[in-house]
Amino acid sequence: MAPIRRILAANRSEIAIRIFRSSHELGIRTVALYSHEDRFALHRFKADEAYPIGKPGEPIRSYLDIPGIVELCIENKIDAVHPGYGFLSENAEFARALRNAGIMFIGPSNEALELLGDKVAAREIARQVGVPILQGSSAAVRSLEEAKETALAMKYPVMLKASKGGGGRGMRVVESEDQLASNLEQAQREAKNAFGSDEVFIEKLVGRARHLEVQVLGDQHGNIIHLHERDCSVQRRHQKVVEIAPAPNLSPKVASELHEAALAIARKVGYYCAGTVEFLLDTESNKFYFIEVNPRIQVEHTVTEAVHGIDLVEWQLRIAAGETLPGSDAPPVKGHAIEVRVCAEDPAADFRPSAGDLVHVKWPSMLDGIRVDAGFESGDAVTAAYDSLLGKIIAHGRT
Repeated sequence: MAPIRRILAANRSEIAIRIFRSSHELGIRTVALYSHEDRFALHRFKADEAYPIGKPGEPIRSYLDIPGIVELCIENKIDAVHPGYGFLSENAEFARALRNAGIMFIGPSNEALELLGDKVAAREIARQVGVPILQGSSAAVRSLEEAKETALAMKYPVMLKASKGGGGRGMRVVESEDQLASNLEQAQREAKNAFGSDEVFIEKLVGRARHLEVQVLGDQHGNIIHLHERDCSVQRRHQKVVEIAPAPNLSPKVASELHEAALAIARKVGYYCAGTVEFLLDTESNKFYFIEVNPRIQVEHTVTEAVHGIDLVEWQLRIAAGETLPGSDAPPVKGHAIEVRVCAEDPAADFRPSAGDLVHVKWPSMLDGIRVDAGFESGDAVTAAYDSLLGKIIAHGRT
Protein backbone atom coordinates (compact mmCIF):
# COMPACT_ATOMS: atom_id res chain seq x y z
CA MET A 1 0.00 0.00 0.00
CA ALA A 2 1.27 3.50 -0.82
CA PRO A 3 2.69 5.45 2.14
CA ILE A 4 0.88 8.49 3.53
CA ARG A 5 2.67 11.70 2.55
CA ARG A 6 -0.01 14.35 3.22
CA ILE A 7 -2.81 13.97 5.75
CA LEU A 8 -5.84 16.16 6.46
CA ALA A 9 -7.41 16.31 9.91
CA ALA A 10 -11.11 16.73 9.12
CA ASN A 11 -11.71 18.21 12.54
CA ARG A 12 -10.68 21.08 14.80
CA SER A 13 -9.11 22.12 18.09
CA GLU A 14 -7.29 19.63 20.35
CA ILE A 15 -8.02 16.44 18.39
CA ALA A 16 -6.75 18.00 15.14
CA ILE A 17 -3.56 19.06 16.94
CA ARG A 18 -3.30 15.55 18.43
CA ILE A 19 -3.48 14.04 14.91
CA PHE A 20 -0.82 16.45 13.67
CA ARG A 21 1.55 15.43 16.47
CA SER A 22 1.54 11.74 15.57
CA SER A 23 1.67 12.53 11.86
CA HIS A 24 4.71 14.77 12.27
CA GLU A 25 6.50 12.00 14.21
CA LEU A 26 5.95 9.70 11.22
CA GLY A 27 7.24 12.34 8.79
CA ILE A 28 3.81 13.02 7.26
CA ARG A 29 2.96 16.55 6.10
CA THR A 30 -0.17 17.85 7.88
CA VAL A 31 -3.12 19.81 6.54
CA ALA A 32 -5.82 21.61 8.53
CA LEU A 33 -9.20 22.88 7.50
CA TYR A 34 -11.04 25.61 9.35
CA SER A 35 -14.43 27.30 9.27
CA HIS A 36 -14.80 31.07 9.09
CA GLU A 37 -15.48 31.08 12.83
CA ASP A 38 -12.25 29.10 13.38
CA ARG A 39 -10.02 31.31 11.23
CA PHE A 40 -7.94 32.28 14.29
CA ALA A 41 -8.10 28.84 15.95
CA LEU A 42 -4.90 27.24 17.19
CA HIS A 43 -5.21 24.08 15.11
CA ARG A 44 -5.02 26.15 11.92
CA PHE A 45 -1.52 27.29 12.81
CA LYS A 46 -0.25 23.91 14.07
CA ALA A 47 -0.52 22.29 10.63
CA ASP A 48 1.95 22.60 7.76
CA GLU A 49 -0.89 23.88 5.57
CA ALA A 50 -4.42 25.10 6.26
CA TYR A 51 -7.44 25.79 4.06
CA PRO A 52 -10.85 27.39 4.72
CA ILE A 53 -14.05 25.36 4.41
CA GLY A 54 -17.70 26.41 4.30
CA LYS A 55 -19.34 29.81 4.55
CA PRO A 56 -19.49 32.44 7.32
CA GLY A 57 -22.35 31.75 9.69
CA GLU A 58 -22.17 27.96 9.16
CA PRO A 59 -19.74 26.86 11.90
CA ILE A 60 -20.99 23.27 12.21
CA ARG A 61 -22.10 22.70 8.63
CA SER A 62 -18.65 23.68 7.40
CA TYR A 63 -17.10 20.63 9.08
CA LEU A 64 -19.92 18.42 7.78
CA ASP A 65 -19.44 19.45 4.13
CA ILE A 66 -18.57 16.10 2.52
CA PRO A 67 -18.32 17.32 -1.12
CA GLY A 68 -16.32 20.36 -0.03
CA ILE A 69 -13.82 18.31 1.98
CA VAL A 70 -13.37 15.74 -0.79
CA GLU A 71 -12.83 18.51 -3.35
CA LEU A 72 -10.29 20.17 -1.04
CA CYS A 73 -8.39 16.87 -0.77
CA ILE A 74 -8.33 16.36 -4.54
CA GLU A 75 -7.19 19.93 -5.26
CA ASN A 76 -4.39 19.75 -2.70
CA LYS A 77 -3.23 16.18 -3.45
CA ILE A 78 -3.99 14.87 0.03
CA ASP A 79 -3.37 11.14 0.51
CA ALA A 80 -5.35 10.49 3.69
CA VAL A 81 -7.97 11.97 5.99
CA HIS A 82 -8.25 11.42 9.74
CA PRO A 83 -11.75 12.34 10.97
CA GLY A 84 -10.95 12.58 14.70
CA TYR A 85 -14.11 12.29 16.81
CA GLY A 86 -17.52 13.89 16.33
CA PHE A 87 -18.50 15.58 13.07
CA LEU A 88 -18.03 13.04 10.22
CA SER A 89 -15.99 10.47 12.14
CA GLU A 90 -18.76 7.82 12.07
CA ASN A 91 -20.22 8.76 8.69
CA ALA A 92 -20.03 5.91 6.18
CA GLU A 93 -20.99 8.24 3.32
CA PHE A 94 -17.92 10.37 4.08
CA ALA A 95 -15.59 7.37 4.18
CA ARG A 96 -17.04 6.04 0.92
CA ALA A 97 -16.75 9.42 -0.85
CA LEU A 98 -13.07 9.68 0.13
CA ARG A 99 -12.23 6.13 -0.87
CA ASN A 100 -14.07 6.51 -4.19
CA ALA A 101 -11.85 9.52 -4.84
CA GLY A 102 -8.73 7.47 -4.11
CA ILE A 103 -8.15 9.06 -0.70
CA MET A 104 -7.35 6.93 2.34
CA PHE A 105 -9.85 7.17 5.20
CA ILE A 106 -8.21 6.63 8.60
CA GLY A 107 -10.90 4.41 10.05
CA PRO A 108 -12.68 1.09 9.62
CA SER A 109 -14.25 -0.25 6.43
CA ASN A 110 -17.33 1.35 4.93
CA GLU A 111 -19.32 -1.73 5.89
CA ALA A 112 -18.20 -1.60 9.52
CA LEU A 113 -19.07 2.09 9.70
CA GLU A 114 -22.53 1.44 8.32
CA LEU A 115 -23.16 -1.30 10.86
CA LEU A 116 -21.55 0.25 13.91
CA GLY A 117 -22.06 3.94 13.18
CA ASP A 118 -25.78 3.18 13.34
CA LYS A 119 -26.41 2.53 17.04
CA VAL A 120 -29.56 0.50 16.36
CA ALA A 121 -27.75 -1.79 13.91
CA ALA A 122 -24.90 -2.19 16.41
CA ARG A 123 -27.35 -3.39 19.07
CA GLU A 124 -28.48 -6.14 16.71
CA ILE A 125 -24.88 -7.24 16.09
CA ALA A 126 -24.29 -7.45 19.85
CA ARG A 127 -27.43 -9.56 20.22
CA GLN A 128 -26.29 -11.91 17.44
CA VAL A 129 -22.99 -12.67 19.20
CA GLY A 130 -24.66 -13.18 22.58
CA VAL A 131 -23.69 -9.92 24.27
CA PRO A 132 -26.46 -8.64 26.60
CA ILE A 133 -28.26 -5.52 25.41
CA LEU A 134 -30.68 -3.19 27.16
CA GLN A 135 -34.34 -3.21 26.24
CA GLY A 136 -34.77 -0.72 23.41
CA SER A 137 -36.38 0.15 20.09
CA SER A 138 -35.43 -2.00 17.10
CA ALA A 139 -35.26 1.04 14.80
CA ALA A 140 -35.14 4.82 14.96
CA VAL A 141 -38.50 6.24 16.05
CA ARG A 142 -40.36 7.91 13.19
CA SER A 143 -42.94 9.93 15.09
CA LEU A 144 -43.97 11.13 18.54
CA GLU A 145 -46.78 8.58 18.62
CA GLU A 146 -44.38 5.73 17.89
CA ALA A 147 -42.03 7.06 20.58
CA LYS A 148 -44.91 7.11 23.08
CA GLU A 149 -45.86 3.52 22.31
CA THR A 150 -42.24 2.32 22.57
CA ALA A 151 -41.52 4.14 25.82
CA LEU A 152 -44.78 2.98 27.39
CA ALA A 153 -44.03 -0.63 26.47
CA MET A 154 -40.60 -0.62 28.15
CA LYS A 155 -41.78 1.60 31.06
CA TYR A 156 -40.28 4.90 32.15
CA PRO A 157 -37.62 6.14 32.76
CA VAL A 158 -36.08 5.80 29.29
CA MET A 159 -33.19 7.32 27.35
CA LEU A 160 -33.41 8.99 23.95
CA LYS A 161 -30.18 8.50 21.96
CA ALA A 162 -28.89 9.61 18.56
CA SER A 163 -28.67 6.74 16.09
CA LYS A 164 -25.80 8.12 13.99
CA GLY A 165 -23.35 9.42 16.58
CA GLY A 166 -22.20 9.40 20.17
CA GLY A 167 -20.30 11.56 22.63
CA GLY A 168 -23.44 12.48 24.57
CA ARG A 169 -24.96 14.43 21.67
CA GLY A 170 -28.66 13.84 21.03
CA MET A 171 -29.21 12.16 24.41
CA ARG A 172 -32.04 12.91 26.84
CA VAL A 173 -33.42 11.19 29.93
CA VAL A 174 -37.23 11.00 29.93
CA GLU A 175 -38.89 10.27 33.27
CA SER A 176 -42.53 10.37 32.13
CA GLU A 177 -44.71 10.75 29.04
CA ASP A 178 -45.32 14.46 29.59
CA GLN A 179 -41.55 15.01 29.10
CA LEU A 180 -41.32 12.98 25.91
CA ALA A 181 -42.40 15.47 23.22
CA SER A 182 -40.02 18.29 24.19
CA ASN A 183 -37.10 15.96 24.84
CA LEU A 184 -37.60 14.12 21.54
CA GLU A 185 -37.58 17.40 19.64
CA GLN A 186 -34.42 18.55 21.45
CA ALA A 187 -32.63 15.23 20.92
CA GLN A 188 -33.49 15.16 17.22
CA ARG A 189 -32.37 18.75 16.72
CA GLU A 190 -29.09 18.19 18.55
CA ALA A 191 -28.41 14.96 16.64
CA LYS A 192 -29.08 16.71 13.33
CA ASN A 193 -26.71 19.57 14.17
CA ALA A 194 -23.94 17.27 15.42
CA PHE A 195 -24.10 14.35 12.97
CA GLY A 196 -26.23 15.47 10.04
CA SER A 197 -29.00 12.98 10.94
CA ASP A 198 -31.95 13.47 13.29
CA GLU A 199 -32.55 9.74 13.82
CA VAL A 200 -33.15 8.90 17.49
CA PHE A 201 -33.94 5.60 19.22
CA ILE A 202 -35.18 4.72 22.71
CA GLU A 203 -33.43 2.59 25.31
CA LYS A 204 -34.33 1.56 28.84
CA LEU A 205 -32.55 3.68 31.46
CA VAL A 206 -30.42 1.94 34.10
CA GLY A 207 -30.56 4.07 37.23
CA ARG A 208 -27.39 3.03 39.10
CA ALA A 209 -24.73 2.08 36.61
CA ARG A 210 -21.04 2.43 35.80
CA HIS A 211 -20.05 3.48 32.29
CA LEU A 212 -17.25 1.16 31.15
CA GLU A 213 -15.62 0.88 27.74
CA VAL A 214 -13.11 -1.42 26.08
CA GLN A 215 -10.53 -0.16 23.59
CA VAL A 216 -10.03 -2.45 20.59
CA LEU A 217 -7.42 -2.25 17.86
CA GLY A 218 -7.44 -4.32 14.69
CA ASP A 219 -5.42 -4.48 11.48
CA GLN A 220 -6.47 -5.26 7.92
CA HIS A 221 -5.05 -8.79 8.14
CA GLY A 222 -7.63 -10.16 10.57
CA ASN A 223 -5.74 -9.51 13.81
CA ILE A 224 -7.59 -7.77 16.63
CA ILE A 225 -6.72 -7.15 20.26
CA HIS A 226 -8.25 -5.36 23.22
CA LEU A 227 -6.35 -2.74 25.22
CA HIS A 228 -8.26 -3.32 28.44
CA GLU A 229 -10.97 -1.04 29.81
CA ARG A 230 -11.65 2.50 30.99
CA ASP A 231 -14.14 3.84 33.53
CA CYS A 232 -16.01 6.91 32.29
CA SER A 233 -18.75 7.05 34.93
CA VAL A 234 -18.11 10.63 36.07
CA GLN A 235 -20.32 12.61 33.70
CA ARG A 236 -22.32 15.81 33.56
CA ARG A 237 -25.27 16.14 31.15
CA HIS A 238 -24.15 12.89 29.46
CA GLN A 239 -20.70 14.36 28.83
CA LYS A 240 -17.74 12.54 30.34
CA VAL A 241 -15.55 14.73 32.54
CA VAL A 242 -13.18 12.24 34.24
CA GLU A 243 -11.85 9.01 32.75
CA ILE A 244 -9.73 6.32 34.42
CA ALA A 245 -7.71 3.36 33.10
CA PRO A 246 -7.85 0.61 34.06
CA ALA A 247 -11.31 0.69 35.66
CA PRO A 248 -10.91 0.71 39.45
CA ASN A 249 -12.66 -1.80 41.73
CA LEU A 250 -13.69 -4.01 38.82
CA SER A 251 -13.52 -7.75 39.38
CA PRO A 252 -11.13 -9.63 37.06
CA LYS A 253 -14.04 -11.86 36.00
CA VAL A 254 -16.23 -8.95 34.85
CA ALA A 255 -13.25 -7.25 33.20
CA SER A 256 -12.42 -10.42 31.25
CA GLU A 257 -16.04 -10.83 30.18
CA LEU A 258 -16.14 -7.23 28.95
CA HIS A 259 -12.96 -7.74 26.93
CA GLU A 260 -14.29 -10.90 25.29
CA ALA A 261 -17.66 -9.26 24.53
CA ALA A 262 -15.92 -6.34 22.84
CA LEU A 263 -13.74 -8.64 20.74
CA ALA A 264 -16.75 -10.77 19.72
CA ILE A 265 -18.56 -7.71 18.37
CA ALA A 266 -15.45 -6.43 16.58
CA ARG A 267 -14.75 -9.83 14.99
CA LYS A 268 -18.35 -10.12 13.80
CA VAL A 269 -17.90 -7.11 11.50
CA GLY A 270 -14.23 -7.68 10.59
CA TYR A 271 -13.24 -4.52 12.42
CA TYR A 272 -9.91 -2.79 11.86
CA CYS A 273 -8.42 0.50 13.12
CA ALA A 274 -9.08 1.82 16.65
CA GLY A 275 -12.56 1.51 18.11
CA THR A 276 -14.33 1.53 21.45
CA VAL A 277 -17.08 -0.79 22.69
CA GLU A 278 -19.13 0.80 25.46
CA PHE A 279 -21.08 -0.92 28.23
CA LEU A 280 -23.20 -0.14 31.27
CA LEU A 281 -22.54 -2.15 34.42
CA ASP A 282 -25.60 -2.32 36.68
CA THR A 283 -24.08 -1.86 40.14
CA GLU A 284 -27.00 -3.60 41.84
CA SER A 285 -26.99 -6.81 39.79
CA ASN A 286 -23.32 -6.61 38.66
CA LYS A 287 -24.51 -7.42 35.13
CA PHE A 288 -23.26 -5.50 32.12
CA TYR A 289 -25.09 -4.44 28.96
CA PHE A 290 -23.83 -3.31 25.57
CA ILE A 291 -24.48 0.36 24.76
CA GLU A 292 -22.74 1.13 21.48
CA VAL A 293 -19.56 0.97 19.42
CA ASN A 294 -17.70 4.15 18.57
CA PRO A 295 -15.79 3.27 15.36
CA ARG A 296 -13.26 6.06 15.81
CA ILE A 297 -10.75 7.50 18.26
CA GLN A 298 -12.26 8.61 21.59
CA VAL A 299 -11.63 11.81 23.53
CA GLU A 300 -10.38 9.64 26.40
CA HIS A 301 -7.99 7.47 24.37
CA THR A 302 -5.14 9.16 26.23
CA VAL A 303 -5.50 7.12 29.44
CA THR A 304 -5.26 3.87 27.47
CA GLU A 305 -2.14 5.18 25.73
CA ALA A 306 -0.65 6.07 29.12
CA VAL A 307 -1.10 2.65 30.74
CA HIS A 308 0.06 0.76 27.64
CA GLY A 309 2.83 3.08 26.48
CA ILE A 310 1.54 3.24 22.90
CA ASP A 311 0.34 5.89 20.44
CA LEU A 312 -3.13 4.94 19.21
CA VAL A 313 -3.27 7.62 16.51
CA GLU A 314 0.09 6.47 15.18
CA TRP A 315 -1.26 2.92 15.04
CA GLN A 316 -4.37 4.12 13.22
CA LEU A 317 -2.10 5.55 10.55
CA ARG A 318 0.07 2.43 10.39
CA ILE A 319 -2.96 0.16 10.11
CA ALA A 320 -4.47 2.30 7.36
CA ALA A 321 -1.18 1.99 5.48
CA GLY A 322 -1.39 -1.81 5.71
CA GLU A 323 0.90 -2.63 8.65
CA THR A 324 0.28 -5.61 10.92
CA LEU A 325 -0.21 -5.41 14.68
CA PRO A 326 2.95 -6.40 16.57
CA GLY A 327 1.23 -9.10 18.63
CA SER A 328 -1.94 -11.12 19.07
CA ASP A 329 -2.46 -10.54 22.79
CA ALA A 330 -3.29 -7.50 24.86
CA PRO A 331 -0.10 -5.83 26.16
CA PRO A 332 0.19 -5.61 29.94
CA VAL A 333 -1.20 -2.65 31.85
CA LYS A 334 1.45 -0.51 33.49
CA GLY A 335 0.12 1.62 36.34
CA HIS A 336 -2.94 3.84 36.37
CA ALA A 337 -4.01 6.95 34.46
CA ILE A 338 -6.67 9.61 34.95
CA GLU A 339 -7.83 12.20 32.42
CA VAL A 340 -9.80 15.31 33.31
CA ARG A 341 -11.43 17.47 30.69
CA VAL A 342 -10.94 21.21 30.99
CA CYS A 343 -13.95 23.07 29.63
CA ALA A 344 -15.04 26.68 29.22
CA GLU A 345 -17.96 26.73 31.65
CA ASP A 346 -19.71 29.11 34.01
CA PRO A 347 -19.94 27.65 37.55
CA ALA A 348 -22.48 30.32 38.47
CA ALA A 349 -24.82 29.04 35.75
CA ASP A 350 -24.80 25.32 36.55
CA PHE A 351 -21.54 24.88 34.64
CA ARG A 352 -23.12 25.70 31.31
CA PRO A 353 -20.77 26.26 28.33
CA SER A 354 -19.35 29.78 28.30
CA ALA A 355 -17.93 31.81 25.41
CA GLY A 356 -15.42 34.63 25.48
CA ASP A 357 -11.75 35.57 25.23
CA LEU A 358 -9.11 33.58 27.09
CA VAL A 359 -7.09 36.35 28.65
CA HIS A 360 -4.54 34.07 30.27
CA VAL A 361 -4.00 30.31 30.04
CA LYS A 362 -1.24 28.39 31.82
CA TRP A 363 -1.31 24.66 31.24
CA PRO A 364 0.69 22.35 33.55
CA SER A 365 4.25 21.58 32.53
CA MET A 366 4.74 18.30 30.70
CA LEU A 367 6.54 16.74 33.66
CA ASP A 368 7.06 13.04 34.28
CA GLY A 369 3.63 11.44 34.40
CA ILE A 370 1.78 14.54 33.19
CA ARG A 371 0.48 15.07 29.66
CA VAL A 372 -1.57 17.94 28.23
CA ASP A 373 -3.62 17.79 25.01
CA ALA A 374 -4.90 21.33 24.47
CA GLY A 375 -6.58 23.26 21.69
CA PHE A 376 -6.35 26.74 23.17
CA GLU A 377 -3.78 29.15 24.57
CA SER A 378 -3.71 32.70 25.89
CA GLY A 379 -5.40 35.20 23.58
CA ASP A 380 -7.65 32.66 21.89
CA ALA A 381 -11.41 33.15 21.70
CA VAL A 382 -13.94 30.50 22.72
CA THR A 383 -17.03 30.67 20.53
CA ALA A 384 -20.49 29.39 21.41
CA ALA A 385 -20.58 27.53 18.09
CA TYR A 386 -18.59 24.51 19.23
CA ASP A 387 -18.01 22.14 22.11
CA SER A 388 -16.69 23.83 25.27
CA LEU A 389 -13.67 21.50 25.58
CA LEU A 390 -10.43 23.48 25.85
CA GLY A 391 -8.11 20.59 26.52
CA LYS A 392 -7.31 17.56 28.63
CA ILE A 393 -4.88 16.90 31.46
CA ILE A 394 -3.70 13.31 31.88
CA ALA A 395 -1.81 11.99 34.91
CA HIS A 396 -0.10 8.59 34.91
CA GLY A 397 1.54 6.87 37.85
CA ARG A 398 2.55 3.49 39.24
CA THR A 399 -0.36 3.39 41.71
